Amino acid sequence: MAMIATLQHWLGRYSYTLAFLVLFFLWLWLRPEAPTQVYQLDGATMGTRYQILIAGFPESVSDQELADGIEQRLFRLDRELMSTYAPDSELSQFNRSEPGQWVDVSPELAYVVHRSLHFSDMTGGYFDVTVGPLVDRWGFGPDQQGSLSWTRIPDQAEISRLQSQVSYQALQVSLQPPRLRKERDVKLDLSGIAKGYAADVIADYFDSVGQNSYFIEIGGELRIRGLKPDGSAWVPAIEKPEDGVPEIWAVLNTQGESLGIAGSGDYRNYFEEDGVRYSHEIDPFTGKPVTHQLAAVNVIADDALTADALATAFMVMGEQRSAELAEQHGLAAYFIVKSPNGDGFEARYTSRFAHYLEEAP
Repeated sequence: MAMIATLQHWLGRYSYTLAFLVLFFLWLWLRPEAPTQVYQLDGATMGTRYQILIAGFPESVSDQELADGIEQRLFRLDRELMSTYAPDSELSQFNRSEPGQWVDVSPELAYVVHRSLHFSDMTGGYFDVTVGPLVDRWGFGPDQQGSLSWTRIPDQAEISRLQSQVSYQALQVSLQPPRLRKERDVKLDLSGIAKGYAADVIADYFDSVGQNSYFIEIGGELRIRGLKPDGSAWVPAIEKPEDGVPEIWAVLNTQGESLGIAGSGDYRNYFEEDGVRYSHEIDPFTGKPVTHQLAAVNVIADDALTADALATAFMVMGEQRSAELAEQHGLAAYFIVKSPNGDGFEARYTSRFAHYLEEAP
């Protein structure tokens, strides 16, 4: 019971759909004598927190080299490439560029934008990395609290004006050479995909140095692989979509597979006005917060970037559209839907997701 209570206290620091069951004591980032322990490194990146757990150490690098390799990669992805806060990041510079001109960027940024456009096409535009102006106006942007006009709810004329600044179709990307161009003055915000990509980058780094058992969590997005020293799998879990102390809704069985896992929900980041609840999930087609009954969605994929983008898109699309698309593409998706009478939740999932709900053999 003490372990569960401690875990729930730790989970309370995060406002994300994915919860994590770590069924062992967490050790300092030091190499002890016992070969069967799990080691932890955590810190801040991309406006959130990360936690990395590994089982054992690779022989090819020292403890400090491994920690430095993680920090250097996360710093580059956040501060140098994809931050909307840092004025000299590649993303900020592109956002200030004039429409019609190609802007040279890093291969990493070009790749993430390329993948973003793929998911925009796949979801019919529900995933749109240019939706930031609407998110900001509804008060869910990074610095919007307290800076709005007399009402947090824009009228239709203002919504229509802001929608004219939203269009993933105005973006063009070249991978060779890596560069970006916008046909009109849109601005990119990669918060719906960048954390998943960062988890993949760290996973690729671990694979390259021979570290084959890890649990990487960045802002709620996961990349996991392998088994713990006792032979059991890493055990992520789905959180019940309610405010307050996090509760476990369902435990996932990963069986040591290499997976990306991401979740999204509307139950932590919202506001209420005149008895109406407004979600932070903004529908780019209406310019307004979503009104469907989907409370949370979790996606499992081969990489965290894919899981992150699809979880973001599915939360905007709603359960019916998302489930149909997920089944069409053979995707593992788990939906928690508000009950019609409003007194609880119902779980639905795709046929592919059933694999991760089965008990290990």
